[in-house]
Amino acid sequence: MSVPVTGLWRAPDRIRSVDEPFLRDRPDHGEWLRGMDAATDPEQDGRLGLYDRLDSELSCCEPVVVHESVEGWSRVSCPLQPAASAEGGYAGYRGWVRSAHLASTRPEHAVTVGDGPLDAAEFVDRARQHLGLPYLWGGLTEEGLDCSGLVHHAARELGVVLPRDAHDQHTAARSIAAGEERFGDLYFFAHPGETVHHVGIVISPGTMLHAPESGAHVVEEPLGESRRRTLVGAGRFTS
Repeated sequence: MSVPVTGLWRAPDRIRSVDEPFLRDRPDHGEWLRGMDAATDPEQDGRLGLYDRLDSELSCCEPVVVHESVEGWSRVSCPLQPAASAEGGYAGYRGWVRSAHLASTRPEHAVTVGDGPLDAAEFVDRARQHLGLPYLWGGLTEEGLDCSGLVHHAARELGVVLPRDAHDQHTAARSIAAGEERFGDLYFFAHPGETVHHVGIVISPGTMLHAPESGAHVVEEPLGESRRRTLVGAGRFTS
């Protein structure tokens, strides 16, 4: 990527007029966020409206593989943002970016998910630096994070590549029996019969650090009743 940050979009036709500052040849991430926060219809033009539109974000110099380019857009995969593939294993997260935000096409390189030791204290310390940060669906920068983005971003800053999404993080993590979770583990949440939709970092049994939802901020708090009802397990990436 040749810009400080860009969006990885579900499809070129999923953008809104409020997204224009983020789509310019020189995108303005801050103006885009302020525009969404000032929207008179937050469910359409605000951060709530990003669901099924924005899948993730990419930072400057992050490598991508270009698969096709159409009318100013490129469909890419992101090796540093692993996602489970239908063929088994992991492949780079896929989506669409503005072609003007690409510096060049780089060859895909092998990424080992969870590779390298992840120190629990360092991991939690990195995540805690984002306390108070507003939630952003698909966010993967220090200006906005979603729940799995908080986990992925904190680990990646320490040189460890984890899957991008919560359900893939759940699959890749070492499963921890109930009551044996410890500082730096992950709590996973899902509704009955559905895949994992939320993740938080364990601070102590029953307390987690997480990015809750649109309209909220990264917070460290005890599990509420609704969270306890949907808690489906814990996992570990730390040594």
